[in-house]
Amino acid sequence: MLPGILPGGITLQYSGVSVKIETEQKLEIVQRLLVAKKADEIEVIDLRGRTLIADYFVVCSGTSNTHIKAIADGLIAEGKDEGLKKDRVEGYAQACWVLVDYGDVVVHIFAREEREYYDIESLWKATVAKLEIRE
Repeated sequence: MLPGILPGGITLQYSGVSVKIETEQKLEIVQRLLVAKKADEIEVIDLRGRTLIADYFVVCSGTSNTHIKAIADGLIAEGKDEGLKKDRVEGYAQACWVLVDYGDVVVHIFAREEREYYDIESLWKATVAKLEIRE
């Protein structure tokens, strides 16, 4: 095993060497990329022990359909460069609610109106935490 890499998470191949990305590492990469793409109101919902759907939902907003697509495009492309493998993407064509599924981390990118309407944060209210940006 490589130094600093912990077991668990997803397995990647780099020059024949297996590297695993922990769920928390994946979450940090996603958060950093969303901040870089100027996503608004980023919130992390901790689902561990509450459902088998995922360990975390990351919910954010875009200011327009173009911005929502740019957030999704950046997350997918730059995430891939950092070793993240998406399972699927839903809602991209409409760009009102784009879901990017990384298995244990699922990202929801909403238009403001859809985010208010669906209000998924309140469904999981007990475990919502505001993103703390680390410098």
